[in-house]
Amino acid sequence: MRLLGLDVGSKTVGVAISDPLGITAQELETIKIDESKFSFGMRQIRKIVRKYDVEGFVLGLPKNMDGSSGHSVERSKQYGERLKEKFDLPVYYVDERLTTVQADRILVEEAGVHDRVERKKVIDQMAAVLILQNYLEATRKDN
Repeated sequence: MRLLGLDVGSKTVGVAISDPLGITAQELETIKIDESKFSFGMRQIRKIVRKYDVEGFVLGLPKNMDGSSGHSVERSKQYGERLKEKFDLPVYYVDERLTTVQADRILVEEAGVHDRVERKKVIDQMAAVLILQNYLEATRKDN
């Protein structure tokens, strides 16, 4: 079952895809969005859903460090509702606290991407990979 992992921000959505067996997550792309123009990247997501035969979405909930929810969590939930309406596929949520920090560290320490501008181009994708991979590991049947 292929799932699409999404890191929803105010200007971009990082996108990752699982392998067909639901074991690993790979980065795909970053989609630009503009909330003020009600442009949420749904056309691009539709292309991805069709191309990869996606069966569901995993969205990160960027909770505050104390576990409370703020505006960013509401943005993710609203995005999830749009996905449900547009695609009639299940939407799952995972706590994504510190995934962007972790993604940045991975890009610097493991991938050797030291240029901040270069990291910025892929950090949302890497965060989406971490969100999806965490979900895949947490729901794996053989755990």
